Amino acid sequence: MQKNFKPHPNSFKNTFCVFHEVLSNEIEGLKKQFESKAGSTYYYTEAGMYRVSNHWGRLANSKWRLVAMEPETPSKTKIGFAAWNEFYPDNAEEKLYYIQADFDNNTVTYQHKKNPDYDGKPVLRTSFETTKRIKQIRNLQQLTSWAKHFDYEDIDDLRQQIITELIFTEKTLDEIKREI
Repeated sequence: MQKNFKPHPNSFKNTFCVFHEVLSNEIEGLKKQFESKAGSTYYYTEAGMYRVSNHWGRLANSKWRLVAMEPETPSKTKIGFAAWNEFYPDNAEEKLYYIQADFDNNTVTYQHKKNPDYDGKPVLRTSFETTKRIKQIRNLQQLTSWAKHFDYEDIDDLRQQIITELIFTEKTLDEIKREI
């Protein structure tokens, strides 16, 4: 029988967390402990939280992201798990976030500075600054019109050069483009 573990209701306010998708057998036998107005259900264990939901990202006053399984499960409703020590504080004022680019998959995301993988090299930014840079990076990844002003042999190399500067420096996109 599951021991009834219940965190304080305010422990998730203003948090950032990355959940990892799990299969439904992970929550078999667990007691549903909370259901939100939006229909997400929550299961708490001593190790962490399971969340069953069809929506992820910005939630009220928190940022909770789901890393989907590969290959991705077909259902729109996903089950995610996060350990208690993976919930990090979030606010709009502090420089809490850094950007990660995956050049092989042409994706970009952000992580919290308390993530154990943070090596101190990418520049930390506020959530607003991070969002702005990610938008610039996605435009560089998805569009080609910006590249017509450059003399280059390989647009992917040019992209990587500019994106790397956006992640690891405080330079503006215009400053980076002028230097190239």
